[in-house]
Amino acid sequence: MSRREGSLDPQADSSVSPLLHLEAKIQQTHSLARLLTKYAEQLLQEYVQHQGDPFGLPGFSPPRPPVAGLSAPAPGHAGLPVPERLRLDAAALAVLPPLLDVVRRRQAELNPRAARLLRRLEDSARQARALGAAVEAVLGALGAETGGPRPEPAAAAAAIAAAATGGVFPAKVLGLRVCSLYLEWVSRTEADLGQLAPGGPA
Repeated sequence: MSRREGSLDPQADSSVSPLLHLEAKIQQTHSLARLLTKYAEQLLQEYVQHQGDPFGLPGFSPPRPPVAGLSAPAPGHAGLPVPERLRLDAAALAVLPPLLDVVRRRQAELNPRAARLLRRLEDSARQARALGAAVEAVLGALGAETGGPRPEPAAAAAAIAAAATGGVFPAKVLGLRVCSLYLEWVSRTEADLGQLAPGGPA
């Protein structure tokens, strides 16, 4: 029956199909971002648990060292057009995997028995790549350009790797910062995709 209806109005069918495809892609990517936000929260908790004192102590406010090639979402991020926000999300997600890999390698030296933490770091790098690719696909489906100047992931990873060798405490702080930025950007991506998801704000 649906085939007959489709043949009666092929123009309507051809215009609706891409729209449904776009909505499905947005919904799927939004669901992935929501899931990864939960995983990123778990990663951050697990990371803190394995760093020892003063990490995790009430009142401890760790330094927030700069991370080469990656900053937190800007205060005005939410006021930008959605495609521009998604471009920033995709750029951050492209830089995060090699940074998470550096953190994992340093934690393998500092906490070699923390198998679950090391696995979470490895998974997070892979998941950031997957979410970044999905956001790029949404941008493409929206007809938005995905280009523009971006930090070089390899250069950012090299810079953080050099910084991570500057002592145990600075390495732990830097790893915490990367895990925190990962959570911030995945959560930001979830919120930005929520603006486009069916049922989300217009």
